[in-house]
Amino acid sequence: MVWRAERTHEECDRILCGPEMPHEMETRLVDGRLQRVYKNLWPSLRSFWMWASSEYADKTYVVYGDQRLTFGQVFQRSVRAAALFATRFHVAKGDRVAICARNLPEYLVGYWGCHLIGAVSVLVNAWLPAEPLLHCLTHTGSRLILLDSERADRIAFALPRLRSAGVDGFLVFDAPGRASKWEGIEVWETAVQSCVHGSQDFLGHGPQIEPEDNATIIFTSGTTGLPKGVLSTQRQFLTNLRNGTVAASRATLRQGGDIPTTPQGPQRALLVSVPFFHVTGMTSLSMLATAGGMKIVLIRKWDPVEAVRLIKTENVRVAGGVPSMVSDIVDKAAAGEDVQIETLLFGGTAAPGTLPKRAKKVFPNTILSQAYGMTETNSIAIGIAGEDYNARPTSAGRPCPVNDLVIMDKGVEAPAGQVGEIWLRGPDIMKGYWEDAEATARTITRDGWIRTGDLGYVDSEGFLYVCDRIKDMIIRGGENIASVTVEDALYYDERLAEVAAVGVPDEKLGELVAAVVSIKPAHHGQVQESELIELARKRLPYFAVPVMIIIQEEPFELTPSAKIIKAPLRKLAAREWEKRKGEAVGARL
Repeated sequence: MVWRAERTHEECDRILCGPEMPHEMETRLVDGRLQRVYKNLWPSLRSFWMWASSEYADKTYVVYGDQRLTFGQVFQRSVRAAALFATRFHVAKGDRVAICARNLPEYLVGYWGCHLIGAVSVLVNAWLPAEPLLHCLTHTGSRLILLDSERADRIAFALPRLRSAGVDGFLVFDAPGRASKWEGIEVWETAVQSCVHGSQDFLGHGPQIEPEDNATIIFTSGTTGLPKGVLSTQRQFLTNLRNGTVAASRATLRQGGDIPTTPQGPQRALLVSVPFFHVTGMTSLSMLATAGGMKIVLIRKWDPVEAVRLIKTENVRVAGGVPSMVSDIVDKAAAGEDVQIETLLFGGTAAPGTLPKRAKKVFPNTILSQAYGMTETNSIAIGIAGEDYNARPTSAGRPCPVNDLVIMDKGVEAPAGQVGEIWLRGPDIMKGYWEDAEATARTITRDGWIRTGDLGYVDSEGFLYVCDRIKDMIIRGGENIASVTVEDALYYDERLAEVAAVGVPDEKLGELVAAVVSIKPAHHGQVQESELIELARKRLPYFAVPVMIIIQEEPFELTPSAKIIKAPLRKLAAREWEKRKGEAVGARL
């Protein structure tokens, strides 16, 4: 698709980053390096929350089941929480407070209470098994741990171990009744209510928090080892408040419009279906909703039927998350559900090339937006939306104004069109991995570039195309085959829910391409391996066509950010390939 933009990319950014605009930039010396930073950014999460809770005090902030709380109500509760943390548990600026729970309103209360006193919020993957979960809690030296009842059950046996590691207290959000069933774990509501008196006076004596002070620790997915804690400063985390609105603003400017302002009329809502302990859920979706005075609508677990119900009843106008969730919403709308969405956001992992086209067909007036980033970049560093995305549905976009992008191949910057490793730089790049200087040095260069571990290329206009993770590249007889390319070809069959291309060993060529697919429930028993291989032959070069496609009805194992965990699928494919080769030899004999 070719379209003619009303403004060049450079013209758009001059308007977007003009004097007194939210995205206005300045150059500052940060951590010994000159960096472009957003001039009009809040200096701290504390100041941002105090502004938002005052600006939108009477608006609904969070909805979960029958619970509905305004910005003002969450603020008052967060003040009491902050007083509790400081007076009962002696949490001070720079101390760590761990939150390990599913998405609950109390999670946000505890999060903001933490930042009102300048503590570092440690967002722990609530879905981890006990041992890696305990590693995250002890490794960060958290003084206080906030839990939901499921996590309290999981770690109750290890309270002595955690106390010996320096934890002073445990609070459980959603305990039934007012008494705790876990010895040594207090009930959140009871503890917070004990700090009602004098909490407002406490607020007036808050600490001075600077942009370069520590703010958050969010963990990597840990698919190849123990999760690493990504430490970020106030500036690094908050930069995403501006980066998160770049793509939509550029899209409007490219079409000749003005920079969007906060819409008038009924309060808009944003459906947050991604865990708060992931950058998509907290750093992007929840913080952007907070900045825009939007209602955060929570869903206990992903369920397309419940998601559509909430979209309809809560005036959800912005939805998204990982591509599988977006795909579910598109499928529901295509099946006749009356879903009205203004913006559909793709993030967390690359979207199949077919998904934007399907979404545009079902939602012709909806703005589609794709973002690229990682935990270590505090979410979005690259983005694209609107007609640019419609014209380039496989692109991740262009760098945000404060970010630099290069493609590196064997230590040299690659020209446009050549594949190499994606490197990023900017004020949103993490401070480092918590207490892991060696891993930090392997990931961040001395001059501030982060090696993403992703392969990609840029086109002549500076749009980034992500090809694959370096570790997922399949090498067949010297041919580098991006697993994403194979997966995109198979996703043209809309009966497939998930696709994973993997390599299987071959004595002559090193590796051959194989794939594992899961089928949408409505099509169980209807998909044949032969027809999928024929589809691949029509869309891929001969060397990239899978020699084997394993079909299964059960969904894949996913990370909390809904990325496919490929390690067990590689093992499955290798076993099946060995079995098939053995059967073939037996048949010849």
